[in-house]
Amino acid sequence: MSPARLSTVVLDARDAHELAGFYLRLLGYEVRAEEPDWVLIGPPPGAGGTALSFETEPEYVPPVWPTRRPGDQQMMLHLDIEVDDLEAETARAVAEGARLAEYQPQSDVRVLYDPSGHPFCLWVQESP
Repeated sequence: MSPARLSTVVLDARDAHELAGFYLRLLGYEVRAEEPDWVLIGPPPGAGGTALSFETEPEYVPPVWPTRRPGDQQMMLHLDIEVDDLEAETARAVAEGARLAEYQPQSDVRVLYDPSGHPFCLWVQESP
């Protein structure tokens, strides 16, 4: 019996196809499967990376980060995306539809929101 394997992370959105399109452009991924309310994307064959799925959820409420008030929809997870050039990739993500968060906790990380409001981080490994 083989061990369990994580195959994808699923993000809810008001429009699964719209959000999948953003991450396709941002990550250079390709569509692996799709249905009217669901899309699976992943890296091209031979490239490393984790697949992402997107599911349309009509009652989707974007999370608030950082949480400001009790009762706010809290962030339950976020994606960390390693980049080589933090400033250039931040500008590219914004050009693709992301929004820069007001609060930036670290100099080697940029917190952004995707078009559905999920926080994600671009980060660069600092030299030792």
